[in-house]
Amino acid sequence: MERRRFLVKAGGALVAAGAAVAIDAPNVIAQPKFQWRMATSWTPALDVLQGNAQRFAKMVDEMSGGRLKIQVFAAGELIPAFGVFDGCSQGTIEAYNSAAYYWAGKEAACQWFTSVPFGMNPKGQYVWYYYGDGLKLWEEAYKPFNLVPRPSASTGVQMAGWFRKKINTMADYRGLKMRIPGLGGKVVAAAGGTVVLTPGGEIYTALERGVIDASEWVGPHDDMKLGLHQTARYYYYPGWHEPGTTGEFVFNQKAYSALPVDIQRILDHACTAMHTLEFGEYDAKNIVALAKLRTEFKAKVEILPIPADVMRELKKLAVQVNKEESEKSAIARKTHDSYNKFAAGLHPWDVMSEAAYQNLIAG
Repeated sequence: MERRRFLVKAGGALVAAGAAVAIDAPNVIAQPKFQWRMATSWTPALDVLQGNAQRFAKMVDEMSGGRLKIQVFAAGELIPAFGVFDGCSQGTIEAYNSAAYYWAGKEAACQWFTSVPFGMNPKGQYVWYYYGDGLKLWEEAYKPFNLVPRPSASTGVQMAGWFRKKINTMADYRGLKMRIPGLGGKVVAAAGGTVVLTPGGEIYTALERGVIDASEWVGPHDDMKLGLHQTARYYYYPGWHEPGTTGEFVFNQKAYSALPVDIQRILDHACTAMHTLEFGEYDAKNIVALAKLRTEFKAKVEILPIPADVMRELKKLAVQVNKEESEKSAIARKTHDSYNKFAAGLHPWDVMSEAAYQNLIAG
């Protein structure tokens, strides 16, 4: 009898516990869900840039168990390519994917967060964000605009661009109408050129019609996707203006703060993953595109290095331009100083590690 009473009580306790779990279960399962819209500055033709924005959204969806879904829009589908900053700042969209140097007119410091002429390579740039003051300064620069920035993908060291006429001396930059953003554009302007800021999807038409004389974009894969090899003969390297180009994922501050902390971290780490994935994808696809340019289009395209004396003069101008731009705001000055200090500290190690090894295998 005692044993029977014990079993009855134990069974009752288990039933009660099961009922409690059943009652509490909806509180565990019914977690809040969020629906975001993210606009990009990229045309759908740019399969790496636009494709990685879509990959980012898929990754966030999967990692959050469907609690945060992000609908991705290409340039012009929801907001114009260069309207994404304002749209996110004002809360029209919750996020965007673009490049910080497009917003130099709003804050001069933005230019340093994409790439610096004759500055650090992709690895150095990224180390500055996370182990120097780069990301901290970036957040400080965007805070007045109600935005939370995160470094996204790196395109690697870019090409110098497509030119309808050869560049033999610095004099060839005088009167040159070139599509080139950021600090690199300021250098071309200082050399006597006219700078035009055009979204990627509009470059082909501008070059083909002669509205501009030259344009840079990224590298062989992207440039061929835009058809630039059909508009200009001379393709120059290396991309002195963008040696460490990094894009940005940016979130509306209010929308980001409303997320649970675990989803905030998912967004943060997904951005970091995009850097590695897209950097690798560009290398893989540029290999194929460069080979195609050198074989199928060798009669139409000349791939040339910028003359050494021209590079020396551009570098001198870059030092001057970077300094002048840094004087436009307090945060730009801090960013310029931080970047230069970090680059100077990194240089001795780069010389003994990557540079020494590259020289070894090149010999």
